[in-house]
Amino acid sequence: MKFKRILLKLSGEALMGEQKGGIDPAVVNMIADQVKAIRELGVAVGLVIGGGNIFRGVAGATKGMDRVTADHMGMLATMINALALQDALEQKGVQTRTLSGIEMPRVAENYIRRRAVRHLEKGRVVIFGSGTGNPYFSTDTAAALRANEINAEVVMKATKVDGIYSSDPMTDPSATRFDRISYREVLEKRLKVMDAAAIALCMDNKLPILVFDLNKPGNLVAAVMGEAVGTLVG
Repeated sequence: MKFKRILLKLSGEALMGEQKGGIDPAVVNMIADQVKAIRELGVAVGLVIGGGNIFRGVAGATKGMDRVTADHMGMLATMINALALQDALEQKGVQTRTLSGIEMPRVAENYIRRRAVRHLEKGRVVIFGSGTGNPYFSTDTAAALRANEINAEVVMKATKVDGIYSSDPMTDPSATRFDRISYREVLEKRLKVMDAAAIALCMDNKLPILVFDLNKPGNLVAAVMGEAVGTLVG
C-alpha cells in the first residue's frame, strides 16, 4: 500500500445521490462498502463529512442569518451525516467512533486528539463531526486540520469528477484535467478544490491532497494502493 493512514473528506452533497437533499441510504451503503474494503487492507481511516445536503452555514448567512448561528446549524448537520455513516459502517461489521468538535456527550465522544489516534491504532474508523467546532471554518479546513493532527499521510477529497480540471467539466467541454498540480497553482488559478485555508494548511505541512471520484467502484482501494487515480496536489 502507498498510504497506511488517510483522512477521507466527503461532502454532505455526496450523500444525496440523485435526490435534491437529505440522505440516500444506497449511497451511504456504497461509501461504507468502500471504506470497509480499505479497512480490511489494514488502512487506518479518519473521515470528515460536510453537511451541505441538510444545511450550509454560508448559504444561511447570505440570506440574512447570523453567520455564527448559521455555522452552528451547519455543524449539527454534519453530525447527522456522521451518525448515518457510522450506522452503515457498523452494520457491516466495521468498528467506528464518531468524535464531535462541539460537546454532545449523549450522541458522540468529544474530540480529543490522543483519543482519536488511539481509536485508529485499535483499528476503528474515526468520523470527525462538527467541523473544527468553530464558526467561520469549513469542513475542508477541518479535514486538513484533523489530517495533520492524526498524522495522516494524505487527504483524500472525494468528488463527483475524476480529478481537478482547469474549469468545471460539467459546463465546459474544453476543460483539461491535471494529473498533478502544486498547492500554489491551485491557489493562483483559484481552482475549486478545497478552500484557501485548507490548501494553505496542507501546503505548510507538506500534506498531499488526492482529489478523485468516489462513485466509481474500487477507486478508493486503487487510491490507497498508489494507482493513478484522480489528481494529486502536492
